[in-house]
Amino acid sequence: MKSLLERLRIRRLATTFTILTTLTAGILIGSVVSHGVRGQEAKVDSSDATLLKVPSPRDLSTDFTKIAKEVGPAVVNINTETLPKEQQQGRKRGSQHFRQSPQNPDNGPGDDDNQDQDGQGGQGQGGMQDFFNRFFGMGPDQGGQDDQAHAALGSGFIVDPKGYIVTNNHVVDKADRIYVKLASDPDGNGPGHPAKVVGVDKATDLAVIKIDADRPLPSVKLGNSDSSQVGDWVVAIGSPFSLNQTVTAGIVSAKNRTIEGGPRGQFQHFIQTDAAINPGNSGGPLVNMAGEVVGVNTAIFTQSAGYQGIGFAMPANTVVDVYNALVSTTHKVVRGSIGITFQPTVSSAVQRVYGAKTGVIIRGVQAGMPADKAGLKPGDIITSIDGRSIKDGDDLVNDISARKPGSTVQLGYIRDGKQSTANVSIIDRTKMEEAQGSSNDEEQNAPGNGTDASQSKLGITVADLPSNAPSSLHGVLIQSVKAGSFADEIQMSGLEGYIITSVNKQPVHNKAEYNAIISGLKSGADVVFNVVDPQRPKDGGTLLGGTLP
Repeated sequence: MKSLLERLRIRRLATTFTILTTLTAGILIGSVVSHGVRGQEAKVDSSDATLLKVPSPRDLSTDFTKIAKEVGPAVVNINTETLPKEQQQGRKRGSQHFRQSPQNPDNGPGDDDNQDQDGQGGQGQGGMQDFFNRFFGMGPDQGGQDDQAHAALGSGFIVDPKGYIVTNNHVVDKADRIYVKLASDPDGNGPGHPAKVVGVDKATDLAVIKIDADRPLPSVKLGNSDSSQVGDWVVAIGSPFSLNQTVTAGIVSAKNRTIEGGPRGQFQHFIQTDAAINPGNSGGPLVNMAGEVVGVNTAIFTQSAGYQGIGFAMPANTVVDVYNALVSTTHKVVRGSIGITFQPTVSSAVQRVYGAKTGVIIRGVQAGMPADKAGLKPGDIITSIDGRSIKDGDDLVNDISARKPGSTVQLGYIRDGKQSTANVSIIDRTKMEEAQGSSNDEEQNAPGNGTDASQSKLGITVADLPSNAPSSLHGVLIQSVKAGSFADEIQMSGLEGYIITSVNKQPVHNKAEYNAIISGLKSGADVVFNVVDPQRPKDGGTLLGGTLP
């Protein structure tokens, strides 16, 4: 018994065959009629017809043409191969390893809290990741099963005639074999030139690989990406869908785009472009009209896994810093940290209550880290570094991460309205990440019972902490948030099970203290809550606030 789907498929094929057969018969009959009835072609005198000629070539060169000719020879196709597990184990028992890649020092703990840690924090990507596709050829779900060799495709460009190539880390990540095809290589010459990984930086998704060259290779010119402006023409060159040397054009749509939260988001401030970028373009250059590379094509924002007019390129100025670190003797990028977490953005109400027109509010201080040793505490507002005013979290991250571990920095901060300073040492960011990752195994608190006294005013129902709560915790437990309420508007929805530890900087130890504070709030007052995840109390809290209607 055939299924309904099979019967419909057979019927559709039969119908198609009938249509094609009918059309074919009609063509044959028409041909017979045409030749049998008319048959006049040989009787037409065409001696007066003028023969067509191929015109002489015309030079219609544009700036795009010149850029393609100038930059194209330095753009390469990168093929990678991941061996089955059995072959990997056998190969590791041998005396040589094909890929000799240093361990990436910036591989963070990958937590999901929406915070920043001296420039690194949780992922906090939400629905963005559903549409954000990294593209290295066939995609992450293609390429076979564990017992098959996985293949991937990407692009890159030569920055040094000696064979040094810049590409994306995700193009070569986990690859056992890497091959590079030059623009000058003839078709059918095999997979290409074997390449080795010089170094990778996961935080910026950049990698440097190298091939052995018996002659100086064509290389690109790097431009200053800071000089790029929204509206500038740009050209993308790469190998989308294995189509080598594909050139597309567009404009700079925006600058300084951060499309991912967490550790990588802090170091990935992209150039957005509408130049067509597709799977296989990843790692290729984004070029300005002076023929200078101003970015590395890295990601697309799409609902179809293909081009939708939104692509992202890592700025060339970031590439220069990362490249210089990766080709150094350590082959890694080292970033500084002081051991704090902070809230990247705060509302105007938070700024007024905490007196933080500019600066960064510390959310948490990692125990035993430099900031803790210097006496900094959650709620302190960092306002300056070595006497220079700090504007926001990005400003803090850029400054601290660029400093060498072992150096010292003077931080200006405000606590309880008083200005103070502290000398803080700089450590390697990886130490902060390791410590942060090891401190997240905290006891989970069960929800409490009771009706929240502030429900009518704020839309929040709270309860005292359960009796088995850790003694280090204090506050009230959020049980529910009413849709459309004040609490909902300041983004407290979804925080059920979290703990309110203070209101307007006043500590809360139980429901009675909480209700006393809330009862004194009037319309037009600024209200700021410090909300803590009970499973990660050492991370500090999130400041959420607004003005009561």
